[in-house]
Amino acid sequence: MLPLALILRGHGAEIAGSDRSRDQGRSAEKFAWLEAQDIRLFPQDGSGITSAKQTLIASAAVENTVPEVVRATAIGCARMSRAELLAKLFNASACGIAVGGTSGKSTVTGMLGWIMAQAGRDPTIMNGAVMKNFVADDAPFASARVGGGNLFVSEVDESDGSIALYRPAIAVLNNVSLDHKSLEELRDLFGGFLAVSGRAALNLDDEETAALLPLARDPLTFGIERQDATLRVETGSIDETPTGISANVVDARDGSRHKLNLSVPGRHNLANALAAMAGAVLANVALADAIAALGSFSGLARRFDIVGTSPAGVTVIDDFGHNPEKVAATLDTLRRHPGRLIAFFQPHGFGPLRQMGAELAEVVATRLDPDDITFLCDPVYFGGTVDRSVSSEHVVRWITDAGGRAEHLAERSACADRIVELARPGDRIVVMGARDDTLTGFAEDILARLS
Repeated sequence: MLPLALILRGHGAEIAGSDRSRDQGRSAEKFAWLEAQDIRLFPQDGSGITSAKQTLIASAAVENTVPEVVRATAIGCARMSRAELLAKLFNASACGIAVGGTSGKSTVTGMLGWIMAQAGRDPTIMNGAVMKNFVADDAPFASARVGGGNLFVSEVDESDGSIALYRPAIAVLNNVSLDHKSLEELRDLFGGFLAVSGRAALNLDDEETAALLPLARDPLTFGIERQDATLRVETGSIDETPTGISANVVDARDGSRHKLNLSVPGRHNLANALAAMAGAVLANVALADAIAALGSFSGLARRFDIVGTSPAGVTVIDDFGHNPEKVAATLDTLRRHPGRLIAFFQPHGFGPLRQMGAELAEVVATRLDPDDITFLCDPVYFGGTVDRSVSSEHVVRWITDAGGRAEHLAERSACADRIVELARPGDRIVVMGARDDTLTGFAEDILARLS
């Protein structure tokens, strides 16, 4: 909601709001900054709804029983979902570039937005994560950028089906894999997304995405492994370090070769960079210019974010990994370099555990070495009704049954105590989870205790 509020404020709208996290005392610094931007904040008790002339915007996580919704309904306020409002703004732009996919869309959006800014296109950018390149003293939570050009770059969400609301001039599809919905539902959603887009960039390395190629108009393909992709990585050219990755990119349209150097690690980020390049090329940015811009891309907050290294040589990493594909990408990146792994995972809800808990357990059990260990606390819970039939204890049991090492400790603080107790020189500790900004502070606290 924060980046959407910032974009609306940039267009001159008067913004107010509430958040149960604020009422619970979470992320106080972020809410204080919002108030400093002339955004009025209220307790989530309905007191902010005072006139039928107001429009209530709520995310998909807000239930109809929340006092604001009850009050707005009673006095006849117009109401839109977060996705409906974003789609309205996006569709009104002269050139909308929509980034879709189960994994990587925030990073691709950040990369693509940075390319466009460096190309002088002055884009508006809507992202689900803080983009480090746009962070400034007056914009510490830069998950949005309000531009003056005719270009709107946004990630679009499939989890609530709202991806169907967008009408992109350019669509970028990175991958299709299990997350909030079944694969059958995802195929329909992403297929429809491609069908209504003017042009599309697709990842041929991902089988599910490649299968949707016939639905795309005038497609531009990319891939690391697929040598028939239009933008591809030259075989044998990949060079990885713990903090970056480089490769030669070949453009099949003219046979040209370009050196790409990224300061974010992992092959998944190489795939993300190819997706951003493809989207930029479709928006008439020269490939060489896109690659040059990516050389100064500094990443997103909580996307393989290295918090620091203790004097004893224990490195702590903060990461947004929360579905099987994201977690696999993070663990694969870490496993390519020496050192034991201690993984901490906070599930982002009981619903996601029911949907993908078994697949998540398989990823953890198969990606980690016998000496590595994973800790799970109870799922994050901010209120509302929830089915608790699958819990963190189930996932830990599935991991151990598959031959992995895992422990469940209900309280997050108890997991931290155990991690600090076990850590030894050379270890890498990765903190993973979504929907909870306080995980960054949790990672920073572990590093401080180790230091």
